[in-house]
Formats: sequence, C-alpha cells, structure tokens
Amino acid sequence: MLETVRPDPIRSPVLERFAQSGVRHGFFTRAGGVSDGIYKGLNAGVGSQDSAESVTENRRRVAAWMGVGADRLLTLYQVHSPDALVVREPFGLPRPKADAMVTDRPGIALGVLAADCGPVLYADSEAGVIGAAHAGWKGALTGVLESTIEAMEGLGAKRERIAAVLGPSIGPENYEVGPEFVQRFVEADPANQDYFTPSKQAGHAMFDLNRYTVERLLRAGVAASAIGRCTYADEASFFSYRRATHRKEPDYGRQISAIVLEDR
Repeated sequence: MLETVRPDPIRSPVLERFAQSGVRHGFFTRAGGVSDGIYKGLNAGVGSQDSAESVTENRRRVAAWMGVGADRLLTLYQVHSPDALVVREPFGLPRPKADAMVTDRPGIALGVLAADCGPVLYADSEAGVIGAAHAGWKGALTGVLESTIEAMEGLGAKRERIAAVLGPSIGPENYEVGPEFVQRFVEADPANQDYFTPSKQAGHAMFDLNRYTVERLLRAGVAASAIGRCTYADEASFFSYRRATHRKEPDYGRQISAIVLEDR
C-alpha cells in the first residue's frame, strides 16, 4: 500500500503560466494511490476490476489535489469517439458516453482516463474556458481534438488563445501497428504516411501518435505541445494497456489527467 505517498502530478510549463488566472491542472502518475497488485498506485479507472474502495480513495486524493470535492471530479464513459460535451454542473451515474468535455464554470474538474491513449488538456485563461480530451488513435483520427476546440469556442474561447498540452502517452518506439492500421490513416489523408516508420516485423510499422496529435492540434490553430513521456516504457510511473496485453495480464489501471478553473 502507498498510503504515505501523496499524488504529485506532472505539470506542463505551458499550462502553469495560467495558474495565476485560476487554471489548475495535473497529469497524474501512479504515485500517491492505495491500489495494489497490477493496479499498484493511483488507479483512477472506475471501469477497471480494481476494488471500488481503492478507486474511490484514489479519485478522492486526485480531487483533493485539484481543490474540489470528489463529486466534482468528472470523467466520462470513454468510447473512442469524436464527441465533446459542454459540462456546467456535475453529473452522476450513468456517466455520459463521449471523449471530451469543456466548461466555463469554476470548481468543476474535467478528467481524462488513459493507459497509452493521449490525454489532452486545453485552456483559454482569458475567456475562462477549459477542456479535456481522450485522444487515442481513433478519436484523434475522427476529430475529437477539433471537436473540443469548437466546443470551447461555443463558450467564448478563441482558438488563437487556446493552449493544448498532450500528456503522457505511448511513444513511437513502442507503438507497433499492422498494415490495415496504416491503410486507414493513409486513406484518410495520404500525408499521414509521414507518421509511420518501418518496424522489425515485416509488413508492420511504428506509429507516432504523439506527433500526429500535436501536429493536428497545430493545424487546428491552437498552441500545442507534449509532455513527452511514454506510458509503455515507464512502468514505475504509468499504467499501460499495451504492456499489460503483452504480458497477458487480466486487466490494467488507468491514470488520470485533470484541469479545473479554481473557484475563487
């Protein structure tokens, strides 16, 4: 058990510039949780098979760090969609099915669960609008990054003021894909071939989800950057779906990334 350790999330220098404007954020790692076994650490995944008590305590600790009550740390039922929701009050169960949220209301922490997919946190501090998106390959390909920006604009944000940061996700050296995966991306846009390099396995390729995500955000007109930490490679810090699959483990934990407008 890790009860003596408290969460200490990774912070982006880009988003930290907005702290004086009341924007608080964190890309949480495994550190600071009470889960054990394959979920050891700060597993925030309500969809995992970890004990409900452990997940509840882990999420309470995250909420406390974010400065909100546990009922105001929100996460969606993520389905790898392009859908972004406007959230202006906490929701209960069942959780909405979507992959991004935006808000202009203080005291609502928007959370994203991930275990290789890309958590993206957005902020326009001048407008007082924030967003959070779960961008795996399918969501990124089908438009969740842009949907989040558009939803923020609906609340008064300006895309030229938005900063978007991609948190820890699987790196290109560990993301091997098959030919049908490459074909799907190239059919969507022939220029996407640039995000693939040959792998050691014939007919397969290594995919750079990080660069694809950041460059897609840049093309959408926002300032974009990445934390640059690989979830697969750093087992001490991160859960990884692909690592768990390769080991034939029965399940895996999820880390959480969150952003909030502080209620001042």
